[in-house]
Parts: sequence; structure tokens; C-alpha cells
Amino acid sequence: MSFTMHGVAVSGGIAIGQAHLVSHALLEVAHYRVPEALLEEEVKRFSDAVSTVLKDLGNIRASLPNNAPAELASFVGTHIMFLSDSSLSEVPKQIIRDEHCNAEWAIKQQMDDLVAQFDEIEDVYLRERKFDVVQVVERVIKALLGHPRQVPLEKQESGMILVAHDLSPADAIQFKQHQFAAFITDVGGATSHTAILARSLNIPSIVALHRARDLIRDGELIIVDGNLGVVIVNPDKSTLTEYRLRQEGFGLEQQKLKRLKLTRPVTLDGTLIELHANIEIPEDVVQAKAAGASGVGLYRTEFLFMNRNAWPGEEEQFSAYRKVAETMKGMPVTIRTLDLGADKQIDPDAARTCTNPALGLRAIRLCLSEPAIFHIQLRAILRASHYGNIKILIPMLSTLSELRQAMHLLERARRSLRDQNIPFDDAIPIGGMIEIPAAALKAETFARELDFLSIGTNDLIQYTLAIDRTDDAVAHLYQPLHPAVLQLIEMTIRAGAKTGTPVSVCGEMAGDPRLTRLLLGFGLRQFSMHPAHILAVKQQILQSDLPKLASGARKILASGEIERIEPLLHKLNS
Repeated sequence: MSFTMHGVAVSGGIAIGQAHLVSHALLEVAHYRVPEALLEEEVKRFSDAVSTVLKDLGNIRASLPNNAPAELASFVGTHIMFLSDSSLSEVPKQIIRDEHCNAEWAIKQQMDDLVAQFDEIEDVYLRERKFDVVQVVERVIKALLGHPRQVPLEKQESGMILVAHDLSPADAIQFKQHQFAAFITDVGGATSHTAILARSLNIPSIVALHRARDLIRDGELIIVDGNLGVVIVNPDKSTLTEYRLRQEGFGLEQQKLKRLKLTRPVTLDGTLIELHANIEIPEDVVQAKAAGASGVGLYRTEFLFMNRNAWPGEEEQFSAYRKVAETMKGMPVTIRTLDLGADKQIDPDAARTCTNPALGLRAIRLCLSEPAIFHIQLRAILRASHYGNIKILIPMLSTLSELRQAMHLLERARRSLRDQNIPFDDAIPIGGMIEIPAAALKAETFARELDFLSIGTNDLIQYTLAIDRTDDAVAHLYQPLHPAVLQLIEMTIRAGAKTGTPVSVCGEMAGDPRLTRLLLGFGLRQFSMHPAHILAVKQQILQSDLPKLASGARKILASGEIERIEPLLHKLNS
């Protein structure tokens, strides 16, 4: 029987092959009581399983080829960090002793508690780290249950498609080495580590299919359309023929794009457009440079702060920021100050609750409420500025008062470095993120106070339309082409042009080739996106004539309905 499933597309491309189902150990966990006399033996069984998984992860990281994307080692390192943390390596031991339960049940209970804490975090990227916790725990449970450490590979063929409830980056690495064509999972999000890894490896993939693991049978022929987020199970002959043609066409397009790597992003009328990369960790710079990025437009520093019981110190932060600055060799590096959610505390076990964390104590609000923590980060960034072309970006500004408080704390950090004769760039550019409608409406005011602006379209859309983009019930209403959203973006770009203040877009809209010409027509001259999207956006730029785009963009801006905007956008792109 043929049927279709829809999920979240996280990596483009089309794959056709037989389904290979991956076991889901969490579903096999049973609860049983352990006698008092056997508790320490059960604790040792747990410790041995943790040691086995840590050794396996270390071997995976050590066996990576030299030409593997930098994300691979860092993602496996993240899982090693999770499992080495006492919340997973020690707390379950106490649960075993206190509740007289088996090791599998103890670590699953601890996992459920940690996942619940992650669910309270507003920031999408940080919230989806819960999937890393689940993936690590599943590896430990597999070891406890005596499952093979990896899927048997001797009978597998290239072109097979992995179907899993979830898939860890470590598993994805092993599977990639054996030439699997794609993977699909029941859970996960667009910013999960596995999704990021899929994009870096160019593996077509879809997540959040919910019941793929239950509905698809081992060996069934399936089509994975990573462009549309569609899975077709047991396709008929005509569908199969159509998708084979699409697959061939997509492959040819990707080969053509690779030829553009060394081509400067210049429009037909001779205007140079800046294409920067968004990164999460220092190692991401390798992929950014490989894609031809001319700078880092957004360095999300949250990665340094998450999943730990204490804030990172100044030296650790300085080392990370300096590494990125030096690797970019004089190209601009925009470091966004800490953007964590309302409930992310120093001690994750003491997370504060918030009825609506999206509107709570997060980003610059959190930093201003924790000036000592902010001071350490500002000092680290300033120190790193001596080693490269660094800019500071302040997130989630809504009032000039917040900006001035932040600038006051920045000056305090400068003075402390001067007193210690520590060198830094005293003229370091300071920018602000426009991601709250109030800030977009007052963009000109902010532009006069700052060296540059960066539009965070993800949150701007969310706040403008009052839609939680992570909520399945309303996700279909999350619409970048809403007239109000477009008006706020154009208003901000126009404010920058009026004041002579550079403006960039660093949200998902920047990496969508379908929107490239529209943003160019609004006057945007700097884009920042995931490195995997740079070449596709560059292709659009090379085929664009700015004078012609301006009139088309004005027509779209004047349209008051999304239904009218879609055909106008199609005309602009034709």
C-alpha cells in the first residue's frame, strides 16, 4: 500500500531506497525492583555501561577521517560532555539506591526530568538539545540491554534509508561512512544537532514525522523529498519515475552551485553583496570558509553556556572567541552576546518557571539582570577583538534604556581591561538585533545609536504574529511573507540607509533563495545564514538586477494579503 507522510525538512535533496529500521531502546525499558543486597552490583552495571558508551564515542571521534566536516567531532564531543556530566553519570546511581530500581529505569527517569527542564527553555536551539540528552541515554540503555553498539552493516547496501524514532549525531556519522542515502526520524527539530549534521553532510533528511518508525516496514521502498519534507512509502511507477527525474535534476543543480564557490556575489548591475555565515561553535568556521563566506554574521555564544552546572569562565570564553577571530583571518566576526531563555539558570536543577518564557527574562534582559556574568562575557569578547575583526551584537533590544545600560556595562568592561593593560579594540563596532516589533518601529532611533543593525527574522515573525513557531498547532500560521512582517523588515533596512548604518538579516529568511531577490529589492546588502545555503543564495544574487527588483519589491510591500504576495514574488523571481 502506498501512502505519504509529512514532516519538517531539515536537509535538501531527494533519496530513493529501501527502508532500514533502527531499534528504539527507550521503548524496551522495563521497571523492576532490585533487592538491597544487589544494589551495588546494579550500580556497577550502570557505571560499566556508561564507560562502554564513553569509550565507543571516543573511538568514533578518533576514527573520523581528516577531511570530515568539523561538526562531526564537535557533536560527538557534545555527547561525551553530556554523559560525563554528573546529572547523567552520577544521579542515576543515587536513584538506583534510593528507589531500589534497575539501572535502565533509573537513567530513563533522570532523562525525563532533564527533558522537562529543556522543554521550559524558550530559545529553540537550546531547547532542542534535549534530543541530544535522549540520544545519549538511548546509547547507555542499549549497552545495558546488551544491544549491538551499532547497526550491523555487513548486509547493507548504498541507497538504503534509515528510519528511526531518533538518530544521534554519532549514529549519523557511522551511517554516513557506509553510504546511506538519507534518514528520517519521528522526533527532532530544524535546529537539532542531527539536523545540523545532516545539512553539513548533504544528506537528505526529514524529522518530526511522528509515526514513521511504526508505520514503515523494514525493506519497503521509500522516497525522501528533503526539499518539501515529504516521505512517500511504496510509490507507484509513475511517482517513482517522476522522482528519479527530480533526483537527477537536483544533483545537476548542486554540481553547478559548487562552481560558484570562488565567484564574488555581485549583481548584474555591479553591486557587491556580503554573504556571511551563522555559526554555533568555533569549529563551524571551517564549513563557513569552505562555502565561501566573507565573514561570520552571527556567532551564537549560547553553546558555551548550555548543559553545565556553572557558567563558563572568562578564559574559556576568550579562547573560543579568539579561535574564531584568528581562523577568519581578518574577516568580520559578529559575536552575539548571551541569548538564553528565562529559565536557564547557573544550576539547571533550580530552573525558574515562567508562564510565557518567550516574553520573559531572556537575552539582554537576562544579561542586565546578571551584570557579573555579562561583565565576564564582555571582557572575553573585548580581549578576543585584539586578534581579529570582531563586532558585538546585542540581542532582543526593545528600548533605548536597555541599550544604554548595556553600553554602560561595556564601558565598565573596557575600563577594567585598561586598568590591567590588556589590549583590545577600543573602536569595536556595536550592533543591535531587531527582532521585536517595538525595535523595528523605532529602527531609525536605534540606528543612530549603533554601528550596525541585524534583523533576526525568526523571532521578529514570532512576536509580530503572536505565533510560537515550535507549536505544531499553530506552526502553519508562521508566515515570513505576512505583509506586517515584510513592512517591519523593509522599514528597518530603510532606517539603516537613511542613517548610513549597515543592516543585515541573520534569520532563516536570509538563507531562503526564494526570498533573496525580495530582500535585495528592499535594499538589503548583507545576508548571514547557515553555510549550506550560501551558494544557492549567491546564485540568485548573480542573476539579479537591483534597479529592476526595487519596483517589484515595492509592489509586494504595497500588497495587503499573503495570497496576492505569492504570485508577485513568483514574478519577481522569474
